Amino acid sequence: MCTTDQQIEQQVTEIGRKARQASKEMAKASTRQKNQALITLANLIHEQRTQLKTANNADLARAKSAGNDAAFIDRLTLSDRAIDTMMDGLKQIASLSDPIGEIGEMRTQPSGISVGKMRVPLGVIGIIYESRPNVTIDAAALCIKAGNATVLRGGSEAIESNGMLARLTQQALSEAGLPADAVQVIPTTDRKAVSAMITMPQYIDVIVPRGGKSLIERVSKEARVPVIKHLDGICHVYIDDDADISKAIRIADNAKTQRYGTCNTMETLLIAQSIADQVLPELVKTYRSKQVELRVCEKTRQRVTALGLEGSDIKNASAEDWDTEYLAPILAIRTVASLQEAMDHIDQHGSKHTDAIVTENYSKALQFLREVDSASVMVNASTRFADGFEFGLGAEIGISNDKIHARGPVGLEGLTTYKWIVLGSGQIRQ
Repeated sequence: MCTTDQQIEQQVTEIGRKARQASKEMAKASTRQKNQALITLANLIHEQRTQLKTANNADLARAKSAGNDAAFIDRLTLSDRAIDTMMDGLKQIASLSDPIGEIGEMRTQPSGISVGKMRVPLGVIGIIYESRPNVTIDAAALCIKAGNATVLRGGSEAIESNGMLARLTQQALSEAGLPADAVQVIPTTDRKAVSAMITMPQYIDVIVPRGGKSLIERVSKEARVPVIKHLDGICHVYIDDDADISKAIRIADNAKTQRYGTCNTMETLLIAQSIADQVLPELVKTYRSKQVELRVCEKTRQRVTALGLEGSDIKNASAEDWDTEYLAPILAIRTVASLQEAMDHIDQHGSKHTDAIVTENYSKALQFLREVDSASVMVNASTRFADGFEFGLGAEIGISNDKIHARGPVGLEGLTTYKWIVLGSGQIRQ
């Protein structure tokens, strides 16, 4: 067990060195080998389901005794459904086209040379995450298919689950004739390991932090390695005055209550004032039945009072509520005069993650898609679809709100880059 800063740095450096060496082998791996590793891993998870749940139960018991909240426990739990989803994700990634080695955009120049791009792996990807053991599989699978090696640093709360998943992944790699070191989990939960990971560009090509705001802020501030990240998930749904009422209620319900502890959960609901009286009664009834606390603007408060919907679960919103990612059964609601006011609110208070409009008006839908500057923008769909699995990426390694390299759910293509290639027949530059 590491006890000193120097020992931790040495341990992480050795893991990084092994990952760099493994990445060279992974870059040459055949599609057949990579797919075999993924299918074998899905089978191993199925065979070891009972043992995996036992390991997860040990993590859950420790988390509950530490007093962690319900959202935290939800993220940590490997239910049968969560395990099935991991297996489905592995099979879906195996079925995807292998991007590595693809050559595109070939064009012949006046000199006679042909110029194009070849898709190649990023190399070694470091992933730092908290409480979600399924990330171990999602991240490892995507990195394997994209021909990368990965160094995983999970949180202490999921140490048993992550350790077992890593061992199964290494077994699957070995059985496919690939280096087991292509997927490694840092065994120490000491936070100094994070500092070592994010300051070793000689071994790690990119860092993906997945966790709370404080973790991502720290990584972004201290990293000497490029970072793919999003900081907040303040997602909006705007119910337009041309919305289908029943459709709007279903979407607003699902976007908030399907799961509370995810970054694509709606945190603010915007309602066109001309339609407020038509949607508020059913929405309040729905949210009240699920014990969702509502924090409303003054206009919404007036309509709630006029409609006889008052209750202790409806409170006045503060200025901070518009900028808060609750990750809990709390929802901010604002009534707006127009689509433009809704988009202005999103521009001022959103986190450029995911925002949706509910409308039957094609022109308004197109305007929303064009003008809302978020990584995922939706029409007549729940924000909960902003997810690599739901987007058909097989899984995701994270969400990026940035505009350089990767944006939105980061799947296979986001874990690759390209090199320019030139094909000639003896040309020399004059």
